Amino acid sequence: MLREVAATRYVAPLREGGSVPGIVEADDLGTYVVKFTGSAQGLKALAAEVIVGELARALGLRFPELVLVHFDPAIAAHEPHQEVRDLHTASAGVNLGMDYLPGAKDFTPDVAKVFPVDPLEAGRIVWLDALTVNVDRTVHSSNLMVWPTFGTAPARLWLIDHGAALVFHHRWDGSDPAKPYDFRHHALGHYGPDVRAADAELAPLVTERLLREIAAEVPDAWLTGFATPDEAREAYVSHLHARVRASEAWLPTDFPTREELAAEEVLRAAKTQQGRPKWLKRVPDLHGRPAVEQDGSVHFE
Repeated sequence: MLREVAATRYVAPLREGGSVPGIVEADDLGTYVVKFTGSAQGLKALAAEVIVGELARALGLRFPELVLVHFDPAIAAHEPHQEVRDLHTASAGVNLGMDYLPGAKDFTPDVAKVFPVDPLEAGRIVWLDALTVNVDRTVHSSNLMVWPTFGTAPARLWLIDHGAALVFHHRWDGSDPAKPYDFRHHALGHYGPDVRAADAELAPLVTERLLREIAAEVPDAWLTGFATPDEAREAYVSHLHARVRASEAWLPTDFPTREELAAEEVLRAAKTQQGRPKWLKRVPDLHGRPAVEQDGSVHFE
């Protein structure tokens, strides 16, 4: 079961995430990134964090330890922003903490250009995302960290943030366990992920027993949509186990190259520019994407 700790000091909010998690110190002397129960993403996002994160760890992927954090809003009374204080007030009690990786760097496109990733490791991560229908590990938002980034220890990829996975739990009656995972813009797609080798290695490990052990770690209060928490747990177990058995139907194998992705971005930018008024034609697109000039030429910002 997940360890329980009590938050003793609120350090700072993390505004990069839509859920506005916070960095806290706890009574076990650890530092954690806390995702709050009162966030707009809702309790299902926390259930997904636990199930996918613990499944990743069980399969040997690098994922920070999860803990249950008892949070008293009084320790964050110094927070200057009212909306964040409101979030804390709505989250008094048990929340979800993830071990903080000091000095870790985001796996951005620039880092990806120089950071080596083994095709089998890429395949394992893609396989997990396909199994859990994770729609939030893209080339623009990888939810991957490189850590450690100092000392002599080799830097490794770490998985974080799975609140957007398990999309089927938002509509249980319309979920097909064999639904294909067509995710062309996966953050690791251009590393040649060996998903078939990963399937052969990992699929036999995802047993009903393992899934039940993992589902048991989700607090009752975070399991919604069913008459009882145990019914919700069984629904997760049944769906994920059925999906494992149907891996041949959803396994992604056709990922685009870097060049193909760049070409897609050029076309997207061109279509965006065509819809602009004339006085905006020479204004570059945002976020470093290709900009199309009025004469049809393309350049990158």
